[in-house]
Amino acid sequence: MRTRTNRRATAALCLTGAVFFGAPAVSTAQQQREREPAPNYQKPAVAKDDGEKRILEAIVEARKGQRYANVSEADGRLMRQLTEAVGAKRVVELGTSTGESGLWFSLALRKTGGKLYTHDIDPGRIAVARANFKKAGVEDLIEITEGDAHETAVKNKEPIDVLFIDAEKDGYDRYLKELLPLVRPGGLILAHNMHFPPPNPRYLEAVTTNPDLDTSFVLMDGPGLGITIKKR
Repeated sequence: MRTRTNRRATAALCLTGAVFFGAPAVSTAQQQREREPAPNYQKPAVAKDDGEKRILEAIVEARKGQRYANVSEADGRLMRQLTEAVGAKRVVELGTSTGESGLWFSLALRKTGGKLYTHDIDPGRIAVARANFKKAGVEDLIEITEGDAHETAVKNKEPIDVLFIDAEKDGYDRYLKELLPLVRPGGLILAHNMHFPPPNPRYLEAVTTNPDLDTSFVLMDGPGLGITIKKR
């Protein structure tokens, strides 16, 4: 009986060992797959009408000009989708740059009947943005304010549907503190450069620990985008 018992125990240990020693091979293969680049299913945006076609063409032209700091196409398309999905009437942007993000927003705002209120401190970039907005035929959808957004944006007293933060990175947490009270329940805070350059740690802490907020990060392509909803 002892011999049979020992044989059974040995067999059980061998079986267990086979399973145990086989596991790392599966794990290694899985890790290898996870390190492989994600497939790219993206295709160029397709215009639904002449107005949309004009804006998309203006974006292509803008990307050939003075680059400065702007959103990637992937981030811009996501911003447009989110803005249109929430039916945004009032979008506040901190950091106009040369207007590429504004053009993406305008694709949504021409459908929602909304308007973009954008702020930038650099008159040179604002001039380029104005030209890009005019080329796209969306200047009536956008109001540009020149100056320090910490001073100009806080003058806004209307509810904000979408707040886009893309100004100096060190000020992200301050912008959030200044304007979060005006973001409507169910509204969105979009933050650029959550992948690179390194994001403001105080901002990250603020949007991931506040029980009134819920935040996701899209970091697969480009500088990365933080998406925060102000809970109802």
